[in-house]
Amino acid sequence: MNDGSSPSRPKSAVALAVSAVAVIIAAGIGGLAASSATRDYALLQQPSWAPPAWLFGPAWTLLYTLMAIAAWLVWRTGPSPESRRALTLYAVQLVLNASWTPLFFGLGWRGFALVEICVLWIALVTTVVLFWRRSAVAGLLLVPYLTWTTFALILNFAVWQLNT
Repeated sequence: MNDGSSPSRPKSAVALAVSAVAVIIAAGIGGLAASSATRDYALLQQPSWAPPAWLFGPAWTLLYTLMAIAAWLVWRTGPSPESRRALTLYAVQLVLNASWTPLFFGLGWRGFALVEICVLWIALVTTVVLFWRRSAVAGLLLVPYLTWTTFALILNFAVWQLNT
C-alpha cells in the first residue's frame, strides 16, 4: 500500500523508463550528428592528451546511465517546487548536451560549440547542486558527468585553438 510518502512501484518504473528514454533521445541526437565523428575527430589537430575516439562511446554509455538514474532518484523524492526546478534544469542541460555534437561535428562550429559547452557546464553545475539537495546519491551520480564535461570543455577549447 502506498501511503503517499513514496511513489508507487508502477509509477516509479514508468518514471525510470521516461528518464532512460530522455537520455536515449539525447544520445540519439548526438549520434545522428556524429555519424562521421570518428573520422572527423581523427582529422583534427589535437592536443597530445586527447583521448582516443573509441573511448567516447563507452564513456557516454556509462554517463547517460548514471544521468538517468540520478533524474529518477530526484523524481522519487516526490512532487515539490524544488524537484520540479531540479528536473526542469536537468531537461535544459540535457538539451544543451544533445546540441553540442551537432554544433562541433555536424556544423563544424567549434568556437560556438565552446560557448555552448560553457553554458552547458554552468547548467550542469547548478543541476548537480539542485539534485544534491533532493538526493545526495543523485548529486553524486552526476559528478562523473560534470568531470567529463569539464574535460570536454577544455578539449573543445584546445581543438578549437589548434584548428583555427
